[in-house]
Amino acid sequence: MSKKVLILGGAGFIGFNVAKYLATNRNYQLTIADNFMKKNRDGEFDSLVSKYGIKVAEDDFSYPEAYEKLDNEYDQVYMMAALVGVDNANNKPHEVIRINTALTLHTLEWIRRSKIRKVVFASTSENYAGTVDAFGYKVPTPEEVPLAIENIAHPRFTYAVTKILGESGFLNYAKMLGFETTIIRYHNVFGPRMGFNHVMPHLVIRFRNGENPYKIYGHDQTRDFCYITDAVEGTVLSMETPGANGQIYHLGTGVEITIEELTRKTGELMGFTGEYIYAPTYPGSVSRRSPDVTKSKKELGFTAKTTWQQGLKETVDWYNAYFDSGKTVPEKISFR
Repeated sequence: MSKKVLILGGAGFIGFNVAKYLATNRNYQLTIADNFMKKNRDGEFDSLVSKYGIKVAEDDFSYPEAYEKLDNEYDQVYMMAALVGVDNANNKPHEVIRINTALTLHTLEWIRRSKIRKVVFASTSENYAGTVDAFGYKVPTPEEVPLAIENIAHPRFTYAVTKILGESGFLNYAKMLGFETTIIRYHNVFGPRMGFNHVMPHLVIRFRNGENPYKIYGHDQTRDFCYITDAVEGTVLSMETPGANGQIYHLGTGVEITIEELTRKTGELMGFTGEYIYAPTYPGSVSRRSPDVTKSKKELGFTAKTTWQQGLKETVDWYNAYFDSGKTVPEKISFR
């Protein structure tokens, strides 16, 4: 008998790719729940839903009445729904707090009155934004480091605050209500169709706009970039691997690169021959972040297969094709 699977936030970048992977590789009864805030119910989404008979529950799940559209029993729930992005955090931090806190609370209370076997909660490396800079913890950083932010009043950290709450909420509700849960902390997941308020689409758009000299913001900061297919594989492994209940896992590559390396490689792919200059970074942006992926490799059998260079080419090609077809940015974006 096939498993019943719910993906909350299943129209978002990672959620949709999880849905696509499960639909094409597993015989599951899938339900996607989303509010389609970014109007991402496009042709690719509708084609997947139609081809595989996926149920769709469309509503704003930051309100409790929306959960009446869901069934009361699922084998697996992927909790991917959240308002994300540095621009959202800086420009509307109150909405990041309201939406993400409400999503966590109302999902947990819906689980209280439902029969759910296991939940995977999508968290973030942002949760220890202050761990390295303020306290000097090592990089690559393991999962057991204390979670920390440097300035509780800075809007940049509102997303991290809500995800820290979410981790605590799901781990402790799971203990009290008797369902299984696993926490995954994503590290800069990227790829085609990821939206426009992210570093790689920003880079592509600025190169296409002819910026020269080209500013490299935060050139010496480091990150780990995980391609979407690897992130999806790790997400499903965290759901389906026995013994993962109550555990926290990093999903990344373990490869630390600088923003300058990322920018110059993007420029190479874009055929840029101009000048680069250094520029300040986003306020509140941390200097280094890279995960120790030993635990994910050992306990989940997860190893990223796509290099950041390979993934970057796929991503740049997709965005160039998107703009070359005459399409424009469907949402307001901020480059600083």
